Amino acid sequence: MSYDPYPLFPVFSFLGFILSLIPLSWHLQAWNSGTCSYMIWVSLSCLVVFVNSVVWHGNVVNWAPVWCDISTKFLIGASVGIPASSLCISRRLYNISCVSTVSITRADKRRTVITDLCISAGLPVLVMALHYVVQGHRFDILEDLGCYPSIYNTLPAYFLVFMWPVVIGCVSFVYSVLTLHAFYKRRLQFNQIMASHRSLSPGRYIRLMLLAIIEMMCTIPVGICSVYLANVGVPLEPYISWENVHYGFSYVGFIPSIEWQSSPSFRASVEMTRWLFPACAFLFFVLFGFASEARKSYAMAYSNVLQLLGYEHWTPTTTIPECKKGGSRSVPPVSWTPSHSSAHGSPVGSTFKSSLDSYDLDLEESSDTAFPSPLLPAYDDGTPSIGGDVPRAI
Repeated sequence: MSYDPYPLFPVFSFLGFILSLIPLSWHLQAWNSGTCSYMIWVSLSCLVVFVNSVVWHGNVVNWAPVWCDISTKFLIGASVGIPASSLCISRRLYNISCVSTVSITRADKRRTVITDLCISAGLPVLVMALHYVVQGHRFDILEDLGCYPSIYNTLPAYFLVFMWPVVIGCVSFVYSVLTLHAFYKRRLQFNQIMASHRSLSPGRYIRLMLLAIIEMMCTIPVGICSVYLANVGVPLEPYISWENVHYGFSYVGFIPSIEWQSSPSFRASVEMTRWLFPACAFLFFVLFGFASEARKSYAMAYSNVLQLLGYEHWTPTTTIPECKKGGSRSVPPVSWTPSHSSAHGSPVGSTFKSSLDSYDLDLEESSDTAFPSPLLPAYDDGTPSIGGDVPRAI
């Protein structure tokens, strides 16, 4: 019996698309290029799998060939871009933990951004180009999943496409271990670091440690498991020639759900791959969507919405009576009075906004770390092996 997660998966993937972009503005202001790259890759990946799951629910019709060409290449890039962004975050975290100050010049920030972009965007583009070497045909359409990239299961595919997420995860693992070691060595200087560097608040310190541990525990196992599940029982084909692999390249495979779901390992691989995108989005939002600058932004947005809708804004007022001689001062309960504007005629919500600005909230300008990332499963030229008959690339 097959289980169709529709409409649960489209709902979660669309929410992941929205939630992963919420903290983007303040991370852009803080020059957190690795974190921003991670948010963009995860958010767009959630959008792609959302569209695929809705358009191709219950059918394998080739509705949008151009969309499939673009989205399949993007999914190849996302399988590398997400762990590459995670590597940038781990690298930045290590640099913060090893230096005595986090104050850097604008030129240093620019160099860091360029390096992060070369890693988080350059590597995915390179792998997307290398994917064509082992692309057996144009793409496949899996019922209920949508457009899916075709990868010819041959030895060069593991070096050109499949190895990158695992290799990048190993490098991030090393950075995470070094980061934990550096923070452990400097644990006695914790109070001094917190007093000297506003970006390293106690809450930030705990969050960085937690996310470094998540990186160590999840990235490599998830990558290896995805590759194994996708290729178990699928013979490794020889790479005879370029012409052999790309013969009949314009072919599009149409695979009904009853066929690809009949292989338990392949089904587990593709389901794990697509669910990891919204899972990464929700994980990111849980860890960063409730930080101090996020709560401040939510409160200001709520105040602006009240102003646009014309609702009354409530401001707290209280009266403290004079203390009589020889007596004690008592404070009555706080009373609330509605007001449409401030005493100087400011619009609704300005009093609330100015009161927020009076608080010294930790903006946490360098929040970043590493996350587990999806890895696209492998199969031969697009059709899962059912019953032992493995199709060739031609």
